[in-house]
Amino acid sequence: MKERISRSVLLSIIAVGVMTFSGVIVETSMNITFPTLISEFHIGLNVVQWITTIYLLVLSSVIPLSKFLKENFKTTHLFIFSGLMFLIGLLIDVFAPSFTFLIIGRLVQGIGTGISLPLMFNLILDNVPLSRLGFMMGFGSLITAAASAVGPTFGGIIVHTLGWRYIFIFLIPILILAMILGMVTIPKLSQPELKLSRFDFASFAFIVFTFAGLIIGISNISTNQLLNVNVWLPLVIGIIALISFMARQNKLANPILNVSILKNHSYSRFLLAFFINQLIILGLAFVVPNYVQIINHSDSSVAGLILLPGAVLGAIISPLSGILLDKVGAKKPILSGSCLILISLIALTMNSAHVSDLFFIITYTLIMIGIGLSYGNIMTKALSYLQNERKADGNAILTTVQQFAGAIGTVIVATIITKVNLVNIHQPVVGFAVAIFFLAVITAIQFIVILFNKD
Repeated sequence: MKERISRSVLLSIIAVGVMTFSGVIVETSMNITFPTLISEFHIGLNVVQWITTIYLLVLSSVIPLSKFLKENFKTTHLFIFSGLMFLIGLLIDVFAPSFTFLIIGRLVQGIGTGISLPLMFNLILDNVPLSRLGFMMGFGSLITAAASAVGPTFGGIIVHTLGWRYIFIFLIPILILAMILGMVTIPKLSQPELKLSRFDFASFAFIVFTFAGLIIGISNISTNQLLNVNVWLPLVIGIIALISFMARQNKLANPILNVSILKNHSYSRFLLAFFINQLIILGLAFVVPNYVQIINHSDSSVAGLILLPGAVLGAIISPLSGILLDKVGAKKPILSGSCLILISLIALTMNSAHVSDLFFIITYTLIMIGIGLSYGNIMTKALSYLQNERKADGNAILTTVQQFAGAIGTVIVATIITKVNLVNIHQPVVGFAVAIFFLAVITAIQFIVILFNKD
């Protein structure tokens, strides 16, 4: 007989989940606002991209601290601080008189989401019975996956009808309700014993330089040659900082992040699979709307709505796939999902010269069903290879990798399309075809990695 999940636990997860959903949806929906912001604030594309880049940079820098925060602050206090940061960031952006203030608001929002995202999964890991863990991890992954897919549709509709500031305005009452719910329910949960360890500022500096260097360097590839200083210098700084961070963690008695868990080969394989899933989600969220508008000459509202059926079905499948994990284990639903994604991407690759809007709806929906089957289960399976005292570290690394993949996923696909189309200037469809083929190749890698992992 399965153990029940208490009402307080469920409502607490929902409260943090709503906050996380809001953070992810504002991340993806803001990409739609770029042309409007360029016109309104008289800036270039290289500047407006910082709306997303600064947000992802802050997320990537804050999430690795989740283990330290969990050990040194009460869950209730973390939740309240996270909500207040997000709320303050939203208010700054609602009334932003200039682009600088808009960037500041996004930075503050990033702090809030960077705390709430791993907090949600830590709540699940610490409070949900093992027999229901797959279902609730599926529910948690549903939140991030659905928000990533729904964001462009939400942003497109809001910008077209009311204006970009309403993206933030609509989230304010939702966030306030989530904060009230969390402040009532989270204090009823058992709180982990605090360790009150010392914060290592050097490690945090290495984290910031790692992600600043890697994200900026990779972002610059789309507009520069690989040997350009704007590409290789940030990448070199990022790589040196990453090596320095890992070396320092191995020396510290109480590291911010225990990177030694990466020596667990099964965990690392599923970490790679998780990274690939996020690349597929963000890559397709760029490829599909742009193909539909540039090649098929459909309008932006159609491009956004094409993603909607897949987002909804993927969201429904995520917790159901967690039930499958609880009953038959993780490998079967994960491999089924990966296989479905691969077949759909192969079909898109073979028909990439002319993909109708209807064919995109069908294949994208199948891909999102595959994501729903695999996404949360990959995360749950990865953490199952770690001892309980290492799961907070494992969760922090997974959610950090998730955000890093989100930061570079769009850039990689956009760079492929741009570079290929420079050679095939009169056939823009070729760039999209190569990008879709790239996504199919990394999906095949994911399938092989999971298939041959020894359980």
